[in-house]
Amino acid sequence: MSHGGEGSSSKGTEKPFTALIVDDNFLMHKMHESILKSIGITTQIAHNGKEAIDIFRSGANFDIVFMDMEMPIMNGIEATKEPRAMGVVCKIVGVTSCENTDEKEAFKQAGLDILHEKPLTLAKVNSILEHPQN
Repeated sequence: MSHGGEGSSSKGTEKPFTALIVDDNFLMHKMHESILKSIGITTQIAHNGKEAIDIFRSGANFDIVFMDMEMPIMNGIEATKEPRAMGVVCKIVGVTSCENTDEKEAFKQAGLDILHEKPLTLAKVNSILEHPQN
């Protein structure tokens, strides 16, 4: 899966790889945004699940979504189910610091492709990008 940066065409015809970061924690989304931008991924931020749904409803598309589980207004479980019901097929990566096994399982079942513990690291992101079918 190409994500811009090294090895991408210099002709300017390749669409930049895009990610939506959904997290209510300012420091966490800044950290994740910094990692993604460092490898050439264009990012957009949603501060809760409802903002993410509104972004999808506006017609925006992303190559990958990094979805926090515990957020106000609309949590990551609901904010994952809704885009899947809308036909969104991009990879959705759950990120959480939650230790409750039942909640984590519900998050996976909502339509995640993969679940990672917070915080994301460059190694985790590279692993996710190198394995399109997790």
